[in-house]
Amino acid sequence: MSQSTTGFEPRAQASYQVRFDQGVGGAQRISGGADVIVWVDVLADVPSPAVPELPAGPAVLEAGFVDAAAVAAWLLTEQERVGRRLYIAIVAAGDGGGAFAADDVLAAGAVVDALIDLGIDDTSPEAAVACGAFTSLRRAVRHLTGASGSGRAAVASGVDPAAVHAASGLDSSTSVRIVRAGAEAGVAGATA
Repeated sequence: MSQSTTGFEPRAQASYQVRFDQGVGGAQRISGGADVIVWVDVLADVPSPAVPELPAGPAVLEAGFVDAAAVAAWLLTEQERVGRRLYIAIVAAGDGGGAFAADDVLAAGAVVDALIDLGIDDTSPEAAVACGAFTSLRRAVRHLTGASGSGRAAVASGVDPAAVHAASGLDSSTSVRIVRAGAEAGVAGATA
């Protein structure tokens, strides 16, 4: 039976607490009703690109391998603070121009996996697939980050390979990078 509800967008994943997509278009697709967008860009601190213009309203956090567990812990604390289910849009940045970035998808999966470990496990199938990719390849993330198109492009542009390697250090930071507090009074801009 097909869904005929006016305005229903199946790719929005709106019925799930934890959603996943890629790029700015993906953020726009899954951020409706979200409290927080987690923008996952593993190499953001290496070539230093800015976070793109993301949909207004939700709080925005940046994440990667280095702070996946810290971001998940912040999200759980925020959910407890607001006293209700927190809706989370996890978005793999992609490699400029919307190209697939294996490192960002794996790191998004690391965030989903960390959320599941904390009991936030109402994930969309898309988020579950990203999580499954990460859990299956966890021991290879350093290699895959350096060997990915994003990693090779960073090195080709003059970035030290050691910086690319460091960006794949799983949970090597306890800091949370808050880019924007949520427009809704319920989601704070408190830093971790």
